[in-house]
Amino acid sequence: MIRHVIDGLDHPECVTWDPRGFLYAGGEAGQLYRISPDSGAFEQLCTTEGWILGICLDCDGNAYLCDPTNHALFRASRTGELELVSNGTKERPMQIPNFAVFDSNGNLYVSDSGTWDSVSGCVFRITPEGVTTVWSSGTPNFTNGLAVDASEQYLYVVESTLPGVSRIPINSDGSAGVPEIVVSMPRTVPDGIAFNIDGTLYIACYRPDCIYTLDLDGQLEVFAEDYQGTEIGAPTNVAFGGNDLKTLFIASLARWHVGAMDVNIAGLPLHYPNPISLMGENS
Repeated sequence: MIRHVIDGLDHPECVTWDPRGFLYAGGEAGQLYRISPDSGAFEQLCTTEGWILGICLDCDGNAYLCDPTNHALFRASRTGELELVSNGTKERPMQIPNFAVFDSNGNLYVSDSGTWDSVSGCVFRITPEGVTTVWSSGTPNFTNGLAVDASEQYLYVVESTLPGVSRIPINSDGSAGVPEIVVSMPRTVPDGIAFNIDGTLYIACYRPDCIYTLDLDGQLEVFAEDYQGTEIGAPTNVAFGGNDLKTLFIASLARWHVGAMDVNIAGLPLHYPNPISLMGENS
């Protein structure tokens, strides 16, 4: 059963968990929301005056914000001060930065969707020193949600217009390997992904109003669906949270709330490294 954690948000596209006990979500006008799930209260920390898609956090609680309107990745402090982290490289400026995820070494992978049906997406990598490079152009079909697997051997990548999920090997030297398709999902628009600790991948879809699971045997099953699109309406991103990581939080872009469902197996913990240095130069 889906319950509402918070209502009254401006069409939240993404949600992420802060181990301090907060949820973060973004709004269509660039709002960054910090939510207290236990009390149902929220505050708006700041606005980019753009649009916030993917969000991730570092160990200090700084939020890294993908903003396609401003074609940039911003960082917001816990008190709402904004800084520019990256707008891509000189040769490849960001177009639609969509999602961001850290690995355990503090590298930040950022998907850039390109434009719809243009097959022009890529994945940027920003090092702890703040240097931005195009890490891979091998998953170009509206590059979207990202997740690093437990072994950190692969970056899993949603390709919304493939449609499906691919994965890119993370080589020992940090470079990108040759991508491979993990699952094809005809007649869907997959968007966000998250792993649980047993390796099951949760796949949230912009269309239909559905969340799937993909197990280690490659079996794709419906986890939750809402044909009316009211409880989960365009569930674009999901994140595990709560003290035991056994709550699946759901951002519904077509609605005004963040929902939640209890699960039996905990989510794979995210990485919260040191803040990225802003002294680096784009390559």
